[in-house]
Amino acid sequence: MRYDVGLRITYSYATPAAGGRHVLYMTPADLPGRQRAITSFLEITPPPDERFARTDFFGNTIVEAAFRAPHTEIAFRLRSRVERFAEVVSPDESPTLGVLATQIAAVRSLAPEAPHHFLADSARVAARPEFGAYARSLIQPEMTTRAIVEAIGKAIDRDMTFDPDATDVNTPPEEAFARRHGVCQDFSHIMIGCLRAIGVPAGYVSGFLRTDPPPGQPRLEGADAMHAWVRAWCGSKTGWVEYDPTNGMFAGEGHIIVAFGRDYSDVAPVRGVVRISGGQDSTQAVDVVPLD
Repeated sequence: MRYDVGLRITYSYATPAAGGRHVLYMTPADLPGRQRAITSFLEITPPPDERFARTDFFGNTIVEAAFRAPHTEIAFRLRSRVERFAEVVSPDESPTLGVLATQIAAVRSLAPEAPHHFLADSARVAARPEFGAYARSLIQPEMTTRAIVEAIGKAIDRDMTFDPDATDVNTPPEEAFARRHGVCQDFSHIMIGCLRAIGVPAGYVSGFLRTDPPPGQPRLEGADAMHAWVRAWCGSKTGWVEYDPTNGMFAGEGHIIVAFGRDYSDVAPVRGVVRISGGQDSTQAVDVVPLD
């Protein structure tokens, strides 16, 4: 399936910013066999004084932009055409949790795909007893790791309420979990915390979500912003699988991948520093148009 993807993020400053530097994770990933980035154009207004692209440790494409002149607004506008291939659903050959631990220990690599990077606490997701208790309440004896991933994702979709007014980008996942309200970032962080608590390596995926529902079906939540879901390592045979707890489904052809990380802090669409003395406002708009 091919898509035209549009993203616009703007920042308006109450007083002119004297300068700033921004790191942008906005460009759809090029993943052989899964997703092809046909074209991508990232326009920055006003034009930055410095701009360059690079790749981070996890293989994500980053654009860095720096401004030295005063400015009252910045706009980042992405226009991209992406081909997303259908996911092949194979038989579940993932191990039980006990065998999974043995397989993790057998991995003698610290390459970006190694599961070891995704087991410990990260900047936004720390070990919490409530996550472990919730996850263990959903596990049946001899469940496979992939079945556990699905059970936890479905339970979060069932027990959490999508509510864009309940949290903000800095809300800790344990707070969103206590309220049982949040957005896709919260759903994903909670699921990551639950999986890590029982020994399943889990990370964060940022991207876009196709949102044209079948006739008579509701629009998928998360359509008005960039989306997030979870990847979990399910053993040496199965490898990484991706699950969207906001919508209770494995990620598939409608999930357009931008970046992989340990949590949101690794792949925030815009981060950096600005020199300002007042406040700021921001807006975000996303458009995902299927072409086939």
